[in-house]
Amino acid sequence: MAFDKEKMLALCNTISKNTLMETLEIKYIDAGEDFLVAQMPVNPRIHQPMGLLHGGASVALAESVGSAASMLLVNNELSEIRGIEIAANHLRAKRTGMVTGTARIVHQGKSIHLWEIKITDENGKLISICKLTNMVLPKRKL
Repeated sequence: MAFDKEKMLALCNTISKNTLMETLEIKYIDAGEDFLVAQMPVNPRIHQPMGLLHGGASVALAESVGSAASMLLVNNELSEIRGIEIAANHLRAKRTGMVTGTARIVHQGKSIHLWEIKITDENGKLISICKLTNMVLPKRKL
């Protein structure tokens, strides 16, 4: 089956409704067979008290884009994704504007996916780098 970028982006943006991703205004903007890209605005709603991008918001962006990327790699009728570990290094402060999270697959096993997520600003400067491990589980019946 051929990769349908527009269909995948529409799916990611649709399932984000009424979730943390919608609250943080995360939008999925690009996709490929081994990567997914999302953007998030930086404004006072996601600042820490010193007026800077909250590290937790960066981690939420990273986990959102990495988990959605894993979802695009599996048969969603048979499997579901669970993040089991995330690590982040915050390298640069950001007060306003937009950050972009790009998840790239490092390892795609049958039960474990490992992603590297780089969060950059509008000038391509690295804000944070994250590593996310997702588990692929059999879909549970509700």
